[in-house]
Amino acid sequence: MANSRFLAQVSKILVGIYVFSIILEPKIFALAGDEDAAAATNSSEANAGVSPQSKDDHTGGNGGVEVSQLCNTELQTFLPPPYGNVSHLVCKPIWNTFILRYLQREDHVMTIILSAIYTTGWVGIGFSKDGMMAGSSAMVGWFNKKGQPRIKQFYLQGTRQSQVIADKGELPLANVPPVVAIHGAMIYLAFQLKFDHRIGRQPIILAFGTRYPHHFHLSHHDDRRTIMFDFSGGSSSVLQVSSREKKNHGVLGVIGWGLILPVGAIVPRYFKHKDPLWYYLHAIIQLLGFVIGIATVLLGIQLYDKLNVKNTNIDAHRGIGIFILVLSILQILAFFLRPKKESKIRRYWNWYHSGFGRIALFFGAINIVLGIQIGYAGNEWKVGYGFLLAIILLAVMVLEALSWMKSSDKKATASTFQMNPMQ
Repeated sequence: MANSRFLAQVSKILVGIYVFSIILEPKIFALAGDEDAAAATNSSEANAGVSPQSKDDHTGGNGGVEVSQLCNTELQTFLPPPYGNVSHLVCKPIWNTFILRYLQREDHVMTIILSAIYTTGWVGIGFSKDGMMAGSSAMVGWFNKKGQPRIKQFYLQGTRQSQVIADKGELPLANVPPVVAIHGAMIYLAFQLKFDHRIGRQPIILAFGTRYPHHFHLSHHDDRRTIMFDFSGGSSSVLQVSSREKKNHGVLGVIGWGLILPVGAIVPRYFKHKDPLWYYLHAIIQLLGFVIGIATVLLGIQLYDKLNVKNTNIDAHRGIGIFILVLSILQILAFFLRPKKESKIRRYWNWYHSGFGRIALFFGAINIVLGIQIGYAGNEWKVGYGFLLAIILLAVMVLEALSWMKSSDKKATASTFQMNPMQ
């Protein structure tokens, strides 16, 4: 009895902590890849080599040169058609010495000219689906040690240098060859994209590295910035989403929905003979998992608000997360509304509690897999969660087999006793 009272007190304390926590609720680019390449121009100044060296976060500081002067540069003197003679280009300083010129035609062809101060290395601009480096496609330009111009598309399959793949990507390049040129102290990357719809708000990733690419393998960036750019209005804002936030969200989700809650669900099914210990273990474990689940959802909402992008997979991940949160809340309410064993409605409560719990765990597992996919988390996450899931399923199978054997022994014993009642 003393143990039971002690565990009851512990449960009440944890519930209090959970309620208290509810009341208190409170640089993304790593290009890496080198040479050979596509079109280029103007190598009269090809001995210059890259590096928007300014580390200022403000735009407009370009080595003492006014932005208005840079935007008035005569492009036709060093860029070939059609880039040199495109009229009515919108010109915007976007980060450090990076200046973006663009024009979006009614046929959804977009001309983009990115410029930045250059000494050695490479300069890149990436288009992201969700503001993250992984899964984005980038145009990268540089001049090699021989002064030869190079510009290529790269696909950023992941965050590691080996996952930045040359001549791949999802940018719909038009038939006009891309161009890289140097004019004065600036490098210019010019290319055209043919979209199937008009582009509005779009996460873009800017980066540069001061080391020359080697065999089309880009060196790690020296600096980078992700911004949300509005191609329909020319405005931009910084996206302050770090890979650490995304990783924390994933870790909490796997721990809460991939480990703690499944273990808590195993306890009442296979350990009811340890009464009342099983009940307190189940309540404490599930309450801990629920608190971690709440933290996962809150961090996910923060990420979603910061990204502020339209993505079908992200919306599905978010929707499933909210759905399982609602189911979790219903499970917590069931804890407080649990009828007594002798109650007539106890059977229906058991159906409700076990049914909603299994549905929540099922969708939790689906959402973990979906999160790993849309986050381009890599094989480590896939293997890790797969191993965890396999261990849990194996444990369930072993416990189920032991439970079935024990039940069979009891039935055999009962049958023997009925046949030999005098023994």
